[in-house]
Amino acid sequence: MGAIDCYPNSKLKLQNMFLHRKSTNLISKAKEVALVAHPHRHIMPSPTIRSSAANLTRTMAAINKDGIGVDPHELDAIFEQKRSLRSKVRKALKNMDPILRSQEDNAIQNIVVESSWFKASKSLCAYVSSPALLEVGTSRIISEVLSSSAKERKKLYVPRVEDRNSNMKMLMISSVKDLIEKSMNILEPALVDSDGNQREDVMQASDPVDLFIVPGLAFDKSGSRLGRSGGYYDLFLKNYHELTKKKRWKRPLLVALSYSVQIIEDGVIPITPFDIPMDALVSPAGFIPISGAALRRCE
Repeated sequence: MGAIDCYPNSKLKLQNMFLHRKSTNLISKAKEVALVAHPHRHIMPSPTIRSSAANLTRTMAAINKDGIGVDPHELDAIFEQKRSLRSKVRKALKNMDPILRSQEDNAIQNIVVESSWFKASKSLCAYVSSPALLEVGTSRIISEVLSSSAKERKKLYVPRVEDRNSNMKMLMISSVKDLIEKSMNILEPALVDSDGNQREDVMQASDPVDLFIVPGLAFDKSGSRLGRSGGYYDLFLKNYHELTKKKRWKRPLLVALSYSVQIIEDGVIPITPFDIPMDALVSPAGFIPISGAALRRCE
């Protein structure tokens, strides 16, 4: 997301200059705090301060492109609130009893694979869960798709991080053998298959996907989602929504998977105009529809 040379007005240009200067200053301080992580699903091996700088840089680009003005001081406060909440949720996840975690993993995945909206989907994007990131497991969901007969099998696209600028692809796989281990034992699809052919990219697919299974760090029952600070899913979902408009496709259902400790009281998660809301949550307690689209899927 490079800088854009034209501005709607001088006020936005000043905002842009402020954000760029703020981002540069934050990066210069990046050695102050270390954050061991990975870019997959909103995180990268970089300091917390650099994560804030990356957010500011993405916000700057979004302001340039869409003409959305946001008070930089408000952004500073929001990013600090997000950083604090991430720290609290990570601690809660680390303190989860392993037996309870396993029980909740099984309950959540059972709800997904037995649901009408999952069974009705013809193609989907889903993350490959990482124990290192303490994410809700998706191994049974992925196995359910890949173990189906070729004639009945859904198309499955999984994420591959492209760089540290929030760019991510969703590539189609037909077997778990299509996944390769990256840092922190995170599995991602190779760019080409065993025959050397390029994998199908969901952004170039001829048909839309029905469903996105989305990870995150915290959620509320109004659809707010707190990611891991990299912005990968927010940017990807924004781009995919733009593609559906261009193609006049129906928008996919966005379903987040959440342990019980990740569900936060409504209004606590700080949001910006660039955060993409979820249509529904799946927790150990069940399917929680939020948007009208999700409610209609329950009928």
